[in-house]
Amino acid sequence: MGSRASLKLGVLVSGRGTNLQAILDGCESGRIPASVEVVVSNRPGVPALRRAEAKAVPACCVNFKEFGRWPDCKPQYEEKVVEVLKQRVVELVVLAGYDRLAGDVLMGAFPGRIINVHPALLPSFPGLHAQRDALMYGAKVSGATVFFVDPTVDGGPIIVQDAVPVQEGDTEETLSLRILQVEHRILPLAIALIAQGRTRIEGRVVRINPN
Repeated sequence: MGSRASLKLGVLVSGRGTNLQAILDGCESGRIPASVEVVVSNRPGVPALRRAEAKAVPACCVNFKEFGRWPDCKPQYEEKVVEVLKQRVVELVVLAGYDRLAGDVLMGAFPGRIINVHPALLPSFPGLHAQRDALMYGAKVSGATVFFVDPTVDGGPIIVQDAVPVQEGDTEETLSLRILQVEHRILPLAIALIAQGRTRIEGRVVRINPN
């Protein structure tokens, strides 16, 4: 992606929207040379939608349950999501607390232009229960990863990572809260790097160009 004044973002959410808030705040402050053009939730009434509305950002719900039995209805659901994103001329799709795996329709519409954040140091502990898995394994260090989405589960090229020490007595909840603070920092950083035209993918490796 080339450098531009303001990269147009579409953010997909499912819940609280704390990562969305970090993105909105970063765009507003100028730390991220981008603008959130639309926020799409797959679940109605979630706090993330209210966060978007509070910033006067267009927001809507495309409820996956209205399209039929999951996952059979996934292509139809994603076609509607893509339609909403295309209407807002979105250039980069950000999965920010989005609880669906990106499918062929979404990835086909935005090839190499979807990123996600995961609460572990990938490739360790992919999947839905990364913090719990790290604790059960006895890991001494966990963290967060921002990566380009590909057809694998949490296996795409890594853009940014940062570590979080696992403390004695940590629970899934306490570890998750500390990792979330790191997510709030590295997800905006990754978006800024992309918006500045500083990332390029070579095979599995994301190269970060200097300023």
